[in-house]
Amino acid sequence: MLFWLLSCTIAANAQTAPYSLKREITGIQTNWHSLVLPNPMYQKLKPGFEDLRIFGVNGKDTVEVPYLLKQRSDQVSTQEIAFKQLNQSNANQVYYYTFQPSAATVINQINLNFKQENFDWKVNLEGSNDNQSWFTIAKDYRILSIKNQYTDYHFTRLNFPDAKYSYFRLAVKSNTQPELLATKILKADTVKGVFQNIKYQSYNIKNDAEHKETVIDVNLTDPVPVSQLSLNAQSDFDFYRPFKIEYVTDSFKTDQGMQHNYMELYSGTISSLEKPVFSFPNTITSKLKITIQNNDNKPLRLSGLALKGNVYELIARFDDPKLPYALYYGNEKATAPSYEIDKFENKIPAGLSSLTIAEEQPNPTYAIKVTKPLFENKAWLWVLMAVIIVLLGWFSFKMLRN
Repeated sequence: MLFWLLSCTIAANAQTAPYSLKREITGIQTNWHSLVLPNPMYQKLKPGFEDLRIFGVNGKDTVEVPYLLKQRSDQVSTQEIAFKQLNQSNANQVYYYTFQPSAATVINQINLNFKQENFDWKVNLEGSNDNQSWFTIAKDYRILSIKNQYTDYHFTRLNFPDAKYSYFRLAVKSNTQPELLATKILKADTVKGVFQNIKYQSYNIKNDAEHKETVIDVNLTDPVPVSQLSLNAQSDFDFYRPFKIEYVTDSFKTDQGMQHNYMELYSGTISSLEKPVFSFPNTITSKLKITIQNNDNKPLRLSGLALKGNVYELIARFDDPKLPYALYYGNEKATAPSYEIDKFENKIPAGLSSLTIAEEQPNPTYAIKVTKPLFENKAWLWVLMAVIIVLLGWFSFKMLRN
């Protein structure tokens, strides 16, 4: 009887033993639930979450729970609208372009491509259903292009609220005739993701006159997913400056102190024309470095920043809600699981209730397999050596006789 109980315990612990950490899960009432990963977990997980498992215990058996890992980022879909250009005219240094979509449909974006590489113009956008009476959609919308040895910057996309007209008219105010090479009329739809505000310990701003750049070091409280940066930057004049965002991949100690290796996360332009909000792939890090190239310009006034990250969420199916379940992780040798539910995602119910994840604790069943030497007792080595000597002597004697 004792041997049977021991066998059951070993069988139940076999699957959970390779994982050093666990967090109990409570609140399970139905088959389907969601779980939002707590921030402190990210520094303990493998980079691709390969070691993340949900196990339940059913007597002598361990039940593995299938799940989907979802990153709740913005989902953007863009539909290009077919159209034809009806005419082009000008009056009093205003150049008009009239477009007719192939069908009356909603649009909210127009991308323009001009032959000129350097310009700074203001445009009006109007809509009409009869090509006679016109209604203002956007007024004095600024478009800009700058190309020189320091900058290659274009801002020629018009974003505006949803508009549905049979005709659209673009009026460009310019001292010289614009050469419009291409136009795209679009309908962009965005399903907002789920973000959380990221707390940081501190940030340090350094204006490097020698390299003509501003460097901002941001230290986060914990390694967490980061996917959006907002910079509060001001200047007395318009500005457009190249900049990049980097994140720490690893650190090492030197005689000069801690040094860090960085990898580029985002590169682009910070401009007075656009909102200084920048999105990039969700990346888990504890430190960011932002570098703004000033060239020969006065550094920007930076009075603050904000960080956000997309939430990682598990969608799990609990076949037996009555069992006790827990999250297990902390296994360097684990490979990513493969579950069938990712093939039937459309059948997962909507509006799932979220479960509660407890504090981290050591997994009591955790066991590290240690490869023992073949012969732990030295007596075995002496026996083996004696056998080898006898065999060598016997072969030698046999060879001498022959």
